[in-house]
Amino acid sequence: MSNSDVIRRMLVGDKRALTSFYKTYAPRLLGYIEEKVNNPKDAEEILQDTLFAFLDGLRDFNGTSSVSTFLYAICRHKVADYYRRKKVKQVVFSRMPQLETLVSPLLTPEEELDSRLFHDRIHRTLGRIIPRYREILLLKYMDNLTVEDIADRLATTLKGAESQLFRARKAFVEAFLSV
Repeated sequence: MSNSDVIRRMLVGDKRALTSFYKTYAPRLLGYIEEKVNNPKDAEEILQDTLFAFLDGLRDFNGTSSVSTFLYAICRHKVADYYRRKKVKQVVFSRMPQLETLVSPLLTPEEELDSRLFHDRIHRTLGRIIPRYREILLLKYMDNLTVEDIADRLATTLKGAESQLFRARKAFVEAFLSV
């Protein structure tokens, strides 16, 4: 079955086409991600984010590039997002304020201002999203809880926690871009 046939069938909800697509691309994507990210759990999460983003963007796929090119472009963006989030986590949710004291003399005044502005923007953004989403994001990125731990803490299923985390991230991004 050609890629265009698989895409067409996926768009009409054919589960076999989706399964075929997943079996074809997921292992290769995971290998690519694992080369970029050392943590297997993070690599798996990036894989899932990539596949969801691909499915969300599938209707916009116009065929000017190959499916593989489109999919790997999304994947590269998800890996970059992972490192951006990791940087945000280090800057904003640092548990060791004394470390900031050691690093701050190394920052130029412009970098220090950028860091403060970014820190303020993150806090304003967190204040603009609904409390449940804020709680989930803080559990994930401040407390470093796994999705399983978040599900236990919130007394929900794993899929429920994943879904809420996905929506919380989306709400955060939308709020962040409008701040």
